[in-house]
Amino acid sequence: MRRDLLCELFTRDGRGIGASFLRLTIGASDLSTKSYSYNDLPPGQTDLALSRFDLMAGDEHVVPVLKEILSINPDIRIMASPWSAPPWMKDNGGFIGGSLKPECYDVYARYLVRYLEAMRAHGIRIHAMTLQNEPHNHKNDPSMVMTASDQAAFIKNHMGPALQTSGLDTQIFCWDHNCDEPDYPIAVLSDPAVKRHVTGVAFHLYGGGPEAFSQVQALHPDQKMYLTEQWVGANGDFADDLAWHARNVFVGVLRHGGCAVLEWNLASDPACKPHTPGGEPHCVGALTIDGQIVTRNVAYYLVGHAAKLIPPGSVRIETNDHDTLRNVAFRTPDGRISLMILNDSDRIQRFNILHNGTRATITLKAGALSTCRWPAP
Repeated sequence: MRRDLLCELFTRDGRGIGASFLRLTIGASDLSTKSYSYNDLPPGQTDLALSRFDLMAGDEHVVPVLKEILSINPDIRIMASPWSAPPWMKDNGGFIGGSLKPECYDVYARYLVRYLEAMRAHGIRIHAMTLQNEPHNHKNDPSMVMTASDQAAFIKNHMGPALQTSGLDTQIFCWDHNCDEPDYPIAVLSDPAVKRHVTGVAFHLYGGGPEAFSQVQALHPDQKMYLTEQWVGANGDFADDLAWHARNVFVGVLRHGGCAVLEWNLASDPACKPHTPGGEPHCVGALTIDGQIVTRNVAYYLVGHAAKLIPPGSVRIETNDHDTLRNVAFRTPDGRISLMILNDSDRIQRFNILHNGTRATITLKAGALSTCRWPAP
């Protein structure tokens, strides 16, 4: 069953939905069974040489599953994010909250490079990484606080040079938190010595709106914008959740310059597990797996709709916006136009699409999401 599901998720063959971008956690996330890093030590001990680094610590299943995914589709792009440094590198000595100790900036940069190298040794190339998931979230399990000035210093003096020395081509995305704080990535990118190591900005949408993408990109047009996380809650309504994500996560983010969208997360059980004791207990995966029974949820259908019709290499083209007909259009690599439209109203709407002198009349039911495709001129 696993291989069938992986083929369904990561190919465009048959029922395949064609997902093309994955986000991994470096060590545990709050959706792991427990908090762990790849270099956990008894209290009071340190390992500046990283002699006890172990990629298989905590979850030995990640690497084999990734290898299987890449055997199915070797073009999958993978990014990775840490939720916390190893506790012995932090000022509070624990997995929840706290900050990276200044004297551990160097060893933490080497720890992250060691992770990238260890994954590469298994044939898994990490395309990009963020340096801290939700750097202003001090309550999650695990979590770590990283201010904008701390992140800038870490990139400029440690992580950027360490990546250069390693010869790896992994890119650095800054921030990786909500759209209501665009000043954070703007501050990080304000120093040219930092910016030279950064290629993108990562956002979540638990606060603020997609306008933050345009705000940052207006000041830093050389940076690519990514939505790297947005979850669907267990207590929501399918139609309402689908409309909200279509409006904000897909149409909203992509209209405001986003170049990739990642829903969070891939799979969970019927009780929204696994998660750490202090982790998010209501996150619904794209798939709910209950033994041999698989339920496909909101994120699955949204990613499947967008990924199959707007493949990698597509270029956004301008369309007029509309309050109740939310839309975004792309020219795809196969020479076609894909226009995604959400009827964001409570009534049937009939409307015209005009392109290059040709008119098409479309009818959409209330709340419907559709994508129209036609040959580009």
